[in-house]
Amino acid sequence: MATAGKTRLVIVESPAKATKIASFLGTGYVVESSRGHVADLPTGAAEVPAKYKGEKWARTGVNVENNFEPLYVVAADKKGTIRELKAKLAGADELLLATDEDREGEAIAWHLMQQLKPKVPVRRMVFHEITPQAIAEAVANPRELDTDLVDAQETRRILDRLYGYEVSPVLWKKVMPRLSAGRVQSVATRLVVDRERQRMAFRSASYAGIEAKLNAGADAEPPVFGATLQQISDLRVAQGRDFDPQGNLTGKGLFHLSAEQAEMLATALEQAAFAVASVEAKPYTRRPYAPFRTTTLQQDAGRKLGFTAERTMRVAQDLYERGFITYMRTDSVTLSGTAINAARTQVKQLFGGKYLPEKPRVYTSKVKNAQEAHEAIRPAGETFQIPSETGLSGDAFRLYELIWKRTLASQMADAVGETVSVRIGATLPQRIAVTDATTGEITETGRCTFGASGRTITFPGFLKAYVVGVEDDETSDDAQARLPQLVAGAALTPEELKALSHDTRPPARYTEPSLVAKLEELEIGRPSTYASIIRTITSRDYVFKKGSALVPTWLAFAVTRLLEEHFPRLVDYTFTAALEDTLDDIASGQAARLQVLNDFYFGAEGATHEGLHALVNELGEIDARGLSTYPLGDSGIAVRVGRYGTYVEDAEGRRANVPEDLPPDELTIEHAKELLDQPAGEER
Repeated sequence: MATAGKTRLVIVESPAKATKIASFLGTGYVVESSRGHVADLPTGAAEVPAKYKGEKWARTGVNVENNFEPLYVVAADKKGTIRELKAKLAGADELLLATDEDREGEAIAWHLMQQLKPKVPVRRMVFHEITPQAIAEAVANPRELDTDLVDAQETRRILDRLYGYEVSPVLWKKVMPRLSAGRVQSVATRLVVDRERQRMAFRSASYAGIEAKLNAGADAEPPVFGATLQQISDLRVAQGRDFDPQGNLTGKGLFHLSAEQAEMLATALEQAAFAVASVEAKPYTRRPYAPFRTTTLQQDAGRKLGFTAERTMRVAQDLYERGFITYMRTDSVTLSGTAINAARTQVKQLFGGKYLPEKPRVYTSKVKNAQEAHEAIRPAGETFQIPSETGLSGDAFRLYELIWKRTLASQMADAVGETVSVRIGATLPQRIAVTDATTGEITETGRCTFGASGRTITFPGFLKAYVVGVEDDETSDDAQARLPQLVAGAALTPEELKALSHDTRPPARYTEPSLVAKLEELEIGRPSTYASIIRTITSRDYVFKKGSALVPTWLAFAVTRLLEEHFPRLVDYTFTAALEDTLDDIASGQAARLQVLNDFYFGAEGATHEGLHALVNELGEIDARGLSTYPLGDSGIAVRVGRYGTYVEDAEGRRANVPEDLPPDELTIEHAKELLDQPAGEER
């Protein structure tokens, strides 16, 4: 590949990537690794060069008075890497910067140029899979450094530094030392806190229903199926969705059935005549899911494999660097022509021609401002390796198999079937009186209506390869009950009638997959940053895990309240999303870096809101004790977030520590009294 006699130095981020690419390039190429970022803003006073130590802006590493000029330093552990790269560059005729094809990769390439100061020609070598063909094409078609992408990444880094370094000290003074605030991290924490507030305000309501097992006869398949009580006379039986978060029944024409009344009605229905009232069948067609992008991979790996977002990205990075999958940080769902051909060929081989649609399926990104033109995440190469033949094991095998299945499914035929809704009449031998649990009104009825719905898949199509994962409290669109063939008027025999009591449930806490989905829905942050955001909020004691649920600590409540009351714009979901759009505009050359930083820090001209600098420096009085105090109703007991942890305190001044693993919505007045009555719980 190399021109005769010329030596080209290729620099990538990781040693694993360097080894793999070197095996494809052969002689004439020296492939080295920068081991990630080579320069960044200083992380402490020790990293600030002596000549800047007296400057008031040296702590942040950003000179806001001089066009937000950043001070980049090479960390001590990277100085040896720079020396090695300079030595290799001295013997090279050309430098190829082959860092990842996204904003961060572009910024690393730019930093390498700043530190190495090459005197030979420099080009950017980009690819999104590590295969011989992709590397050969990248070498043959280098491009120039994209300064717009560098500007966007640099603006993001400076914004995040200013936000963190200006707002965090307020938290240190008013809540607790060594806390941190972050542009996306604080908003993600607020989401988790908001959900816990909803759970704390929630009041459960009880309601009941009746489930029937009905026999359609020995010739039916299946002979027995389930149905639920839907109506008493013409009144619809209330279900969980009919209650508001305070436990009040909403809507009209509803009947609130109590457990006692349900038992009585179920007994009476044992003597009723059941018959099919109506059958409504509609054709069902389900299109395949688009191939994976970063967030959908994180969500499905979380739901189906139990991976955290961080674990998913770590395993995907390894698969990418070893040449098994394409680049794993992407907003795109597009597949190249090569990938579509590979998927279609494999579908035909493994499943047969009837599973292959006539035309290839083309997916376009619905993500606003889809970042940089990558492909979707898919198996690498012109032909996909079947998982069992890869030699992979453990996490790598499971994640590769998930990506492979999803890619193949995206090019398969629709799933086809029927959706069936059945209404069943139950006529009682004599009318009975049933009392509404909310109003106390008595309804006399001789007729009840049951309902059943199900789906028959006549041709599985893409479902043969792949079914999407769902949360515990969701129902998969791909898995519904099977019903027998039924016709109106057909008699049915009740085999079992069971009265069931239910309580309405508070909104589910976020899990990693559902928090990732929510951040993406609100267009906050970038898919490539979600794993590190979740890692940060858990490591900083703002959030802990209970099973797979993300639970906020009382510390998170105090920090979120301070930010909401004194920096409302900085934790506003819309503002944070709009800032993301602005960074996208810089990346596409439609916005100027300096203007964006000025508007954020000093405030936009003519705007009603202040910039970050004024917000922090004109705060006025903050009631630190009030911010960190949460009364438990009017019991006289309050939860307080102290410098040494969270405790409860009553009107007499008795105190007790709150266990660190106790979710806020479980700290009831009764629980607080128990803690206060235990001498061992007293705060030392």
